[in-house]
Amino acid sequence: MPHLLEVQGLHVDIDTDQGTLKPIVGIDLVLDRGETLAIVGESGCGKSLTAHAILGLLPRRARLRAERLSYAGRSLLGLKQRAMNNIRGDRICMIFQDPMTALDPCYTVGAQMVEVLRQHATISAAAARARALELLDLVQVAPARERFGQYPHELSGGLRQRVMIAMSLLCEPDLLIADEPTTALDVTVQAQILQLLMDIQHETGIGMILITHDLGVVARVAHRTAVMYCGQIVEHGPTRDLLDHPLHPYTEGLLRSIPIPGRVPRRAKLGYIPGIVPAPLGVHGQCTFAPRCPYATEPCWTQAIALRAAGPARDVRCILPLDGSALSPEIWNRALEEET
Repeated sequence: MPHLLEVQGLHVDIDTDQGTLKPIVGIDLVLDRGETLAIVGESGCGKSLTAHAILGLLPRRARLRAERLSYAGRSLLGLKQRAMNNIRGDRICMIFQDPMTALDPCYTVGAQMVEVLRQHATISAAAARARALELLDLVQVAPARERFGQYPHELSGGLRQRVMIAMSLLCEPDLLIADEPTTALDVTVQAQILQLLMDIQHETGIGMILITHDLGVVARVAHRTAVMYCGQIVEHGPTRDLLDHPLHPYTEGLLRSIPIPGRVPRRAKLGYIPGIVPAPLGVHGQCTFAPRCPYATEPCWTQAIALRAAGPARDVRCILPLDGSALSPEIWNRALEEET
């Protein structure tokens, strides 16, 4: 049985006046039904662009190439726009990062939901309205009939996010891509949205890609996690293994930057990763993380580092030992002291 989603060797190139941007470089991903894959990393690492590439929503100047890009065994490469439109929004749906800009301010919530459903299914307006109200009830938008006739600006951020989730489920998709679904929401609403997504997945068996920078969210909902840096996957594996035993310095740096109860002493300084994500210009002739890595040695600066297997279902793009034994809090602390 084919994977629900299979991506091999995905590249995205964008020509600019300064040269060719390479924001996505050789991404490999697989996802099965009922599974949640989290993609994590700093802003600018290529997480959202990867999702847009899968959905065929790239800017006009962007060029996509891949060895394989398939949904349920069907290749998405070279599909005409009409064929891709039939899949996008129907079998593969996306919850966009900002519901205020994703929803059209000129139309009511109900009108937008009915339009999406009638675009993909032969259904009467009355039946589409009933389905939309059913989904609003499912995602706990109450009172559903009143919210159906309201405009996006009349709803709170949490309600707009729930509307986006309801809209993505209208056609009972097989794959849901959630791009930062809890951004800018308070902790209570964030927990409700995450629980809602988990309940929906349990009931429907959909596959889900969760794009986030919040490792707390990842720990709660994801079966597997892919860590992205500068357009590449630098580490991948089962979420619990990856969070408990990181193998890549970048993953270690991300974990050091969040307060973890029981691990970070009270009043201790949180770690951070020096520097910023570099502009993805030109060809990667070195480890992309080397300029920010406290463990970098000469080979890191002189050769591209390939993703290699590091045990059952684990992969890492690093020349350090595969057991993670080289990672050291002392080395990180010394590097940060030298920087300051």
